[in-house]
Amino acid sequence: MLGGAALAEAPMTSPRPAPRPGAVVVASSSAGASRWAPIMSLRPMPRPSVLAAAAPVAPVRAAIAPALVPAALVPTASVPRDPINALIQALSPAVATTAVLIDATVLAVARSLRPEPRPAGFVVPAAAVAAPRAASARGSVCGVPEIKGEAIADIPGRIAGCGVDNPVRVTSVSGVALAQSPTIDCTTAKALNTWVREGVIPAVGRTGGGVARINVIAHYSCRSRNNQPGAKISEHGKGHAIDIAGITLANGKTLTVLDNWRGGGAQARIIQAMHRTACGTFGTVLGPNSDRFHVDHLHVDTARYRGGAYCR
Repeated sequence: MLGGAALAEAPMTSPRPAPRPGAVVVASSSAGASRWAPIMSLRPMPRPSVLAAAAPVAPVRAAIAPALVPAALVPTASVPRDPINALIQALSPAVATTAVLIDATVLAVARSLRPEPRPAGFVVPAAAVAAPRAASARGSVCGVPEIKGEAIADIPGRIAGCGVDNPVRVTSVSGVALAQSPTIDCTTAKALNTWVREGVIPAVGRTGGGVARINVIAHYSCRSRNNQPGAKISEHGKGHAIDIAGITLANGKTLTVLDNWRGGGAQARIIQAMHRTACGTFGTVLGPNSDRFHVDHLHVDTARYRGGAYCR
């Protein structure tokens, strides 16, 4: 009966093994299971250089030390001293735990560092790298690498006032192709190149991928002005003029003076900017607002007048 009662009722505490003969038994309550554990986790000792660097801030450390020391590290009379941990601390250099914590706090930055701003001229080198290469002189005419074409024989006039000395047949200027490869003199070719580079290309910008071709519809032709009987010889009859109906963009879309001169929108602004920027580079610039003969194209020529450029 006694044996059965013992099995039916569990003990209040787990049985502990009997101590070995000769072992010293230390009387203890529930603290016996943790008495050999250290009171606090051991931390590596700080390097001498760190302690030396932190020495000048001792007044600050002393002021903030009470607030930074965790409660677990404050020694109390009720916590028994562990003999093993005491031995380790006795053999180690005497360094206060609070000093280690304060050193780590004092050496930390007050806030995250921000990178220095880029210098003002930082973008200039990038722009220089992205600049287009200089045009090759191969295939160029008029002594300008950007003007491509071929020199042709002098053109005699069939009537008085016509003809061109040292003419050239131009295929492209500033990398932009020319429809019909106009026959003009070098003065006009240079003016055309300047206008396309400084006026047409910026006016188009990136619209449609940029300008790909200038659509020339008239160049050298021995005739009177506007083909009117009795009129003076046109600048076309001297190799000084070209007529431009519009431009073709890189995406294949064509803008024309006839369709896009009037009205608002980006296309009208491009055609009007072409007309405006030609004035001055050329001596004469005529568009749809000049007369009925130029409703569908821009006429540009290198004639010069005492009163300056004539632009309508």
